[in-house]
Amino acid sequence: MTNERNSQFDTSACVRAALEEDIGGADYTAMLLPPDRQAHATVISREAAVVCGAPWFEQCFRELDAGVEIRWSTKEGEEVAPGGILCEIRGNARVLLTAERTALNFLQTLSATATATRRYVAMVAGTRARIYDTRKTLPGLRVAQKYAVRVGGGHNHRMGLYAGVLIKENHIAVAGGIPEALCAAKAIAPAGIPLQIEVEDLAELASVLAAGAKLILLDNFSVEQMRQAVVIAAGRAELEASGGITLDSVREVAETGVDRISIGSITKDVKAIDLSMRIAW
Repeated sequence: MTNERNSQFDTSACVRAALEEDIGGADYTAMLLPPDRQAHATVISREAAVVCGAPWFEQCFRELDAGVEIRWSTKEGEEVAPGGILCEIRGNARVLLTAERTALNFLQTLSATATATRRYVAMVAGTRARIYDTRKTLPGLRVAQKYAVRVGGGHNHRMGLYAGVLIKENHIAVAGGIPEALCAAKAIAPAGIPLQIEVEDLAELASVLAAGAKLILLDNFSVEQMRQAVVIAAGRAELEASGGITLDSVREVAETGVDRISIGSITKDVKAIDLSMRIAW
């Protein structure tokens, strides 16, 4: 498996599950409309946002009717202003109404992740730091949310447990120590799988550097500790800051000289963008 898994197959499977969850056996309300009635709909945003989620949004309609036409006014990754039009949709009225909620759920959630990511990326502009996501994603939406992080200008940490080794405190304790844990990880990790180890203070940082670690997670370090860590590492390893970093503090963290900053809130704490679909006959 690879980190890149947002294929059409995965998108379709995710969308089908979401539609089944909502529709079940039938959409009885949509049956109020004549089966051959056609409609035109417009999706607008009530707030500023980075638009993201078009593949999932479109698939919601096309799973029900491949003939639905969607024309985007705001492209994937572009910013839309309050009141701005995202897209126009033409097709069977029943299909448009049945797919509406599920399609908007994907679009407003993924746009929220892309928007939050873009804000963090903008805050660290001009530094060496890159914004990364975590595995703190909404169940069933990991591929989609990590795609949204990329659309927002961020980078993906491992897609799942299969895609990288991250040695934490409990792993070290069970393995018998830092050198033992690193040695064991190098022996079992397939070629191309990144190997990262977490440290909680500067003494542990020195230990993992001596053991040959090349990717190190600084867990809940203070800004001053991060500065010292950068000096101690002296380019021998890539350093990632993590833990409690907010939009207000991320610039100061980036200016310490760390290479990566991981932000769990861009996927787990997002507030859906306020979108609306207006239908005309």
